[in-house]
Amino acid sequence: MVSRCKITVIKRTLDVQLISEFLDEKRGSLKPCENCADGQEYIVTDIFTPPKGFCPWAWADIRHAVARVATGGQLPGLRMEGVEIAGCTDWFRPVIFKIERID
Repeated sequence: MVSRCKITVIKRTLDVQLISEFLDEKRGSLKPCENCADGQEYIVTDIFTPPKGFCPWAWADIRHAVARVATGGQLPGLRMEGVEIAGCTDWFRPVIFKIERID
């Protein structure tokens, strides 16, 4: 059985140290990801398709976690059943997501 899931944006971050070490000044000053907002929620009804308005790059990074949670999987050591934390791989300004089974 495949359950619906809710993706919540826990936080958008900015790694100033990595930015200053690896990016040139032409990039300008980066800000936290503009594709989402802290606390924003998305409902996943189909594990093969990102929710409407969800960043396709972030979806590519977290879809395996969404599929695991939606199909009843659980990573060992997590405190809450049916909940997983995942993030996008923009390591200059990563976004951290909570994925939870809601059905």
